[in-house]
Amino acid sequence: MTMIKFPYGNADFHDIITNRYFYIDRTDKIPMIEGHGKALLFLRPRRFGKSLLLSMLENYYDLRKAGEFDDLFGHLAIGRAPTPLRNRFLVLKWNFSTIATFGDEEDIRQAIHNHVNGRIHEFAIRYEKELSRRIEIDPSDAIASLNNLLAVSQATSYGVYLLLDEYDNFANEVLLGGRSTSQQRYDRLIRGEGMLKTIFKAVKDGTEGRGIDRVFIAGVSPVVMSDVTSGFNIASDIYLEPEFGDLCGFHDEEVEEAVRQVAEICRFSDRHSEEVLTMMRTFYDGYCFSYDSEDRMYNPTLVLYFLEHLQRRCSAPRKLLDSNLATDRNKIAYVSSLPHGNQVVTGALDDEQVLCVEELADRFGVEDMLHLAKDTKFMISLLYYFGVLTLSQERTEYEERIFRIPNLVIRRLYLERLKELMLPTGPELDDARYAAKRLYQRGEMQPLCDFIESRLFAVFDNRDYKWTNEHTVKILFLALLFNDTLYIMDSEPAIRRGYGDLVMMVRPDMRHSALLDILIEFKYIPLGQNKLGGEQIRKMSNEELAVLPPVIKVFVDARKKLANYRHSLHEVYRDRLRLNCFAVVAVGYERLVWEKYYPPRDGEIADCLQ
Repeated sequence: MTMIKFPYGNADFHDIITNRYFYIDRTDKIPMIEGHGKALLFLRPRRFGKSLLLSMLENYYDLRKAGEFDDLFGHLAIGRAPTPLRNRFLVLKWNFSTIATFGDEEDIRQAIHNHVNGRIHEFAIRYEKELSRRIEIDPSDAIASLNNLLAVSQATSYGVYLLLDEYDNFANEVLLGGRSTSQQRYDRLIRGEGMLKTIFKAVKDGTEGRGIDRVFIAGVSPVVMSDVTSGFNIASDIYLEPEFGDLCGFHDEEVEEAVRQVAEICRFSDRHSEEVLTMMRTFYDGYCFSYDSEDRMYNPTLVLYFLEHLQRRCSAPRKLLDSNLATDRNKIAYVSSLPHGNQVVTGALDDEQVLCVEELADRFGVEDMLHLAKDTKFMISLLYYFGVLTLSQERTEYEERIFRIPNLVIRRLYLERLKELMLPTGPELDDARYAAKRLYQRGEMQPLCDFIESRLFAVFDNRDYKWTNEHTVKILFLALLFNDTLYIMDSEPAIRRGYGDLVMMVRPDMRHSALLDILIEFKYIPLGQNKLGGEQIRKMSNEELAVLPPVIKVFVDARKKLANYRHSLHEVYRDRLRLNCFAVVAVGYERLVWEKYYPPRDGEIADCLQ
C-alpha cells in the first residue's frame, strides 16, 4: 500500500494539494464564511491549522489561481459547487508572526513597515498584468504604501481580499515575555497614533469604498482587537459560531480513517489498531469551540505528529506531546502566577469540581492582562483562548458554562507547572522520580508517602486552595506520578469518570515491559475528626495511625470500592492486567497511611495489608 504523505508543519495549501499530501477537506465552509460578513475575526489556539485555512482561502479567491481551480479544488467539496466569488480577488496577505518584536520601539515600527511593504511589493509583482500602473512603495511609511496599493487596485475591476494571520503575535510576545520594556513598546504601538493601531485604522478606511472588499483575521485571542477597537470596529466574531466549530481541527471519524490506513500499511491486527485509536482519543481528542455544538475536535498538529511517527516506525511515539506545543505551559504559568491563579489551575485538575462562568470574556486588552485585577472569568477565558481549557457541553444548574482540560497531553502541562511550583530544585525532582519508580516498578507505596509527608505537606499552603479533601491529595500524587511515556493515567475511556481514584494503566505499546498497573483510592480525614492536634499526629507511628477509628472506617469503605474498581478493570484487560491496588488516607496535611489491597482467592475474604 502507498505510504501516506502527512503534511506535518506544512501550511501551504497549494503544495499540499498538488503534491498529494493528506488533507482534511473544509472547503464546504467557504459559502458560510462569505455569508457571515466582509470582515471576520477567527480565533483558535496556536498550531491548530489557522495558517493552512488562510492558505486555502488565498488559493480559492486569488484571481491568478483561476487556471488551477480544477486541479486544486475539483476533488473537494467547494469544487462541486463553487461560489460566484471564486478567483475574483487581488489577495493581500500579512503574517504578523514574522515581524520581529525585539529591539526598541523604532526597531519594531520599522519591522512592521518592512513586513507590510514587503507584502505589497509581492502583491505588485504578482498582479502586474492586472494593474494599470506601478504601486509606489514608501520604505518609511507602509500606510502610505497601502494607500497607494488601494488607489492602483481601484482602477481594476477586482476588489482586494486581505488575509491577516497571527494578528495578535505582538500581544502574545508581551504577555509571555513579561518584561516591562516589552509592555511599554506594545503600549506605544497601540496608543494614540501608534503604528499597530494606525494600520488597523488604515485597513478599516480601505473597506469604506477604497478597494478592500473583504478581510479575514486569524489569531489566538481577542486581546489586540480589544486594544485597537476604536481603529477597527467592523470585524464580526465567528470563532464561537457552531457552524465554524470544526473549521480547524479533525473529527474523530477522520482520525479513525487515517489510523485505519496506517494500520493497513503496518499490518496491524484489529486489536492493535483499536489500541492505537484509543490512545489518540485519550491523549488528543476533546476540544470544543462552540456553546451550541457537541463537536469535539483533535488538534491537527498533534494528530499529524502522531500519525507520521506511527507510519514511519509502526509504533506510537514514546513522547506524546509534540515539543512545538510544549511551550503552552508558559501560558498556564502566567495564570498560576496571578493572585488566586493557583486555585484555577488546581481546580482544573480536580475532576470533582468545575470551572464555570456565565460567558467567556471576549474583550480585554494587554493592559487588562498585565495590570488590572484578574477574576476567575478572566483567567478561565484566557486559558480557553490559549487552548489549555475547553468548553464542556455540561452546564451548572444555574446555566453557567463549564470548562475542562481537553485531554491528557494538556493535563500534563498543568501537572508539570504544579510540579515546578512544588519542587523547584533538581535534587528534589530526582528524589520524586525515584519514589515514583518504586511504586510503578515494585509496587512500593511507602517511599512516595514519605516523600509527600516530608517535602510537600511541609510547604503546602492551604490558603491557596479552596478545597481541602481527598481530591487535593490526589492532585499531589498525580503531579508526582504522571508519566505519559509509560502510562495512560486517570482517563481510561472504558471507565472514565466512574470514580475519583487515580488510575495508571500501562500504555498498550508498553505492555511488554514489567511495569505495574496502579489503582489508588484516596481518603481525607480532617484533623478535627481525630480530636488530635497536628503535632500529635506527626509523632504517631504508621501502626498507631492505622488503628484510629476514623482511619479504620475509611479503610473499610476504600476496600469495597477497590474491589469493585478492580473488577471493572479486569473486565477490560483480563489476563493483561498487572494491577496493584492501594488505599491512601491523608490525616490532615500531616500524615499519610496506606493499605495494599490483595484480591481474594476463590472462597476467601479479601485481605488488605499495610
